[in-house]
Parts: sequence; C-alpha cells; structure tokens
Amino acid sequence: MSEKSKVYPHLIPEINDWPINKLHEEREKLVDEIDEFTFNNLKEIHGDKISDIIAKTIYLERIRIKEEPWKVDPPNDRMLWKKLRKKLVVKGLNKERGDSEKANLEILQTIVNRYSEEIVGTFRKGIFLFARKFLRVFFSRLLNTAAGRNLNRIFGTKYDIAERLLVNGEIEMVRKLMKKGTVVIVPTHFSNLDSILIGYTMDRICGLPSFSYGAGLNLYNTGYTAFFMNRLGAYRIDRRKKNPIYLQTLYSFSSLAIQKGTNSLFFPGGTRSRTGKLETKLKLGMMSTVMDAQRINFLKGKDEKVFIVPLILGYHVVLEGKFLIEQHLKITGKEQYISQTKDQFHSFRKLMRFAWNFFSDPSEINLTFGKPMDIVGNFVNENGKSLDRFGNEVDVKEYFMANGEITKDLQRESEYLRILGDRIVDRFHKENIVLTSHLVAFAAFNILRNEFPKLDLYGLLRLPPDDYIFSKELLKEVIHQLKGALLDMSDQGKIKLSKQIHFELDEIIKDGISHLGVYHPEKPLLINKQGHLSSKDFKLLYFYHNRLENYGLDKMIDWTKLLSLKGQKTVEV
Repeated sequence: MSEKSKVYPHLIPEINDWPINKLHEEREKLVDEIDEFTFNNLKEIHGDKISDIIAKTIYLERIRIKEEPWKVDPPNDRMLWKKLRKKLVVKGLNKERGDSEKANLEILQTIVNRYSEEIVGTFRKGIFLFARKFLRVFFSRLLNTAAGRNLNRIFGTKYDIAERLLVNGEIEMVRKLMKKGTVVIVPTHFSNLDSILIGYTMDRICGLPSFSYGAGLNLYNTGYTAFFMNRLGAYRIDRRKKNPIYLQTLYSFSSLAIQKGTNSLFFPGGTRSRTGKLETKLKLGMMSTVMDAQRINFLKGKDEKVFIVPLILGYHVVLEGKFLIEQHLKITGKEQYISQTKDQFHSFRKLMRFAWNFFSDPSEINLTFGKPMDIVGNFVNENGKSLDRFGNEVDVKEYFMANGEITKDLQRESEYLRILGDRIVDRFHKENIVLTSHLVAFAAFNILRNEFPKLDLYGLLRLPPDDYIFSKELLKEVIHQLKGALLDMSDQGKIKLSKQIHFELDEIIKDGISHLGVYHPEKPLLINKQGHLSSKDFKLLYFYHNRLENYGLDKMIDWTKLLSLKGQKTVEV
C-alpha cells in the first residue's frame, strides 16, 4: 500500500504532565468542586423551584429503577431514592419555609454528590501504559497475521498499522494549538469502534495526550471493560437519566474539566448515525459546556482559548451498518417496515471478527482533522488567533462583553452555540473524503431508484434484490457524471476526494465493489457467479449510498443521456 500516515513523536512525552492526568490526581477534590459548581448553578437557574426539580428527579429515578435496571447500578439504588422521597415528603414540603428550604438543599446536595461520584472516573498511568503496549502489540500482530491469512505471521512485522489508519488534515496545527490552549475534538460518529480507533490513532500516530471523553454507563456492565474505562480517563454517562439535576452535574464536570485545560472529545451527533449520513443536526448540550468554560476562564482573567477541531471518519464498511439502517427504517417507516436485526456488536468476539476482516482486506479507514475554530466558529491560525471571514484578527473575549465587561448571557451564548453547530456541520461535509465505496453505492442506488420511480423508499427496499441486475455500462456512465461533479466540488473546497476517485472508471468500480461492505455476509454490491452486477441487500446499499447525501449529487445525474444504456445488464469487471 503506497499511502501511509506520518507517525509523530509524543507532544508531551511524560504522562504525569498530561492535562487528563493532572485533572484526576485528586479525585475527591475534583468531586467536591463539581458538587459546589453544580449546586450553585442549580440554585441560580431554578431558585425557589428547587423542590419541584427534586420531586421530578426522584420520580424519574424510581421509574428507571423499576423499568430499566442495569447490573452496573449501585446495590443501594432503590433504598436511596426511597429514603430521599420520604425525606422530601416529611421535611422538604414542610410548611415552615426555613425548615423546608434547608431540607431541600440537603437533599439536593445528596443527589448531586451521588451523580458526581458516578460520573467521575480516574486516570491511572500504569493502566494506560499497559493498555498502550497491549494495543500496539495486538494490532500489529493481528494486522500481520490477517493480512497474510496466515497464523504463522503472528510475529511478523511486514505490515504497519499506519497503512490502515490514514490520518490527514490539520494534525500539525492541532499539535501547535495544544500548547496555546485547550483542544476539543468533535468527530462524526458511525460505529462503536469509533472511540477505540480515535483514541488509539491520536496516541499511536498523532502523538497527542489522552482526551477526556464520555462513555455510556451500559458499557460498564462488563467487568473487563469497566476495569479499563474506569482507569483511562473516561467519564460515565447514563443516558437513561434525563432529569435536570443529573444533566447539570454532567455539564458541570465537562465545564470544569475544560476550565482546567483538559482536552476533551464530544460526539456532537449524540449517537451513531443510523442512516449512514454525515450529521446535519447536532445535539449541542455538552457543547454548551465549552462556551461556559471559555466565558468563566475569561472572567478569571485567563486568556487561554478553547479550540474546536472537527474530525471526520471515513469507513468503507461500518461494523453495525445492517442494524443501524434497519433501526432507522423501523422508526421512520413504522408499520411500513418490520426490522428483525439486533445490535450484536458489543461482544468481544464480534469485534475481533470485524478486526480480522478489516486487517485481512487491503482496506483503510480515513481520519481527517478539519480546520480548527474558536468557540463561535471563527477559524484560527497556528498561533491560536481568531480570524473573521475576511482574514482579520478578532478578539473572542469581546463576544462575551456588554458595556465593557464580561457578562453571562445564556440567550446570547445559545445563539453562538447555534452558529458553532452550523459551522461544525459545514466542516463535516467539506472535510469529508469520498471513498470509491461511497461513490459506487451512491451511483448504484440512484440507478435502482430511477428504475422504479413510482415506488417510495420502503417499496424500493422491499424489492427482492436477487431479481435485479445492474448494468455495468449504466453504472459506469453515472459514475462518470458524478465524478465530474465531485471534481468540480473538490476544486471549490466543498468536499475532499481519496486518490482512488481519480482512477479510471473501471478501476473505481472494481475498487469500490471490492471494499463495499466487505464485512457483511450479504454484500450491498457484488459480481455474482454469472458475472452480473447484483446486490444481496438493498438496505445496506441504501445505507452506504447515504454517505454522499446532502450534497445534491442526485440532481447532477442527467438521466436523458443514459436511457439507451438501461438494457445492458451484464458485466465483466
């Protein structure tokens, strides 16, 4: 493989000096700070409504315990909430105002501390060093074994992981900005594999210190997973809990971590993309903590800025793509669609099977670091200076000022957050690298859609795939038109292209089909035994086609020029 990522030396060689290590050095003190910060914020936001949010929280928690219990839940969970409910009824709702307020604040402190203890993890240097060494040896051995389909290669060193994980974009700039402020990485999200790949890549290839990131509490149900995640700087997120006290405690931890200079990672889409599309609508709850941290640091007289860096992941195959698209279709199609697929990819065996297929196939995963921005979406230069759209330097501190002073204005900051979200989405699409599998899937599904114009999406996906043969010549001409459009868009800075997109059309088709859904038993597109181009699963073809949705590429296909090619079904690839 001719492409290979540049491997950088570690930016901060000594782990003791990493911001995430410093954050967790005194865990008890950190928890106390979160408790105080959260408590004061809740009093400021809710005022005399504290008893109402306590009652709501206790009510929702008792429902959670009854309807969604998890093994990881504390053994005294039920007893605690029962005790707090009784205390609220007996003391918190007392008619004597002074006694009632005191009791409510005591209950609030108990709940906040419960949540902060649950959320905050730890970072252990020894465990990190073990995990780093293990992953390096594991991935290297797996790569050399699988690449040759030969167990005798288990101690080989012919292949390098940097040939599979292709890292590009503004890496050197990110490294420079880490010396000038705090970096927040915001990646696209397609697979449960994302966190592992990002963390491993940033350490192994980019030479960056570990980032603080949130991990679903459900992942802690497994003993081995819980052991490592508890000690590698991840903080725990329980998505069952939607009450205002829990959310404020979670936001307080994130804000304090960033205030203390801890580099962080958020998935702004909130969850894996069920459709296979790049995110267009972001969940900016956690991102609001970035705005909060920047304002507070300015108030404290600190000039260090927070930098936002989009990270775009490019897969030829998404491990759980079948489940994700079926889940999406079930939700949107309701009675028109019946899903029978389960999400089976939390198991170690499934992940290892995927890793074997990934490494044995001459494929790659692209990780693209986009242009860094400040917290209101202005691009920054390598010195961390913010620039407006005309290239003029701007002072971010002024965005938080009124009458010459830095002030807290949540309505104003929510507008800044909306602007930042729009800019992140824009960069996701402009920094996206088109792979041959994306292009071939997009072209093939549009041919199918054009063939049956009277069918809606669900009708189209109910068609038996074995009965339909794609015309290679038609596919070739559609790709020819799309390639021309993509080249123009690339020249205009609207998208990025992998080097394979510049191949001849036959090579693009061959490369795209060979990589498309390589893991899946039922291929989205393949050459069958009769030499015809067919599909075993239209839903998966639709899923991978979606990667190029939102660019308006379907409108750039001139079907009137392609009518004469519709009858040519056989292929020789």
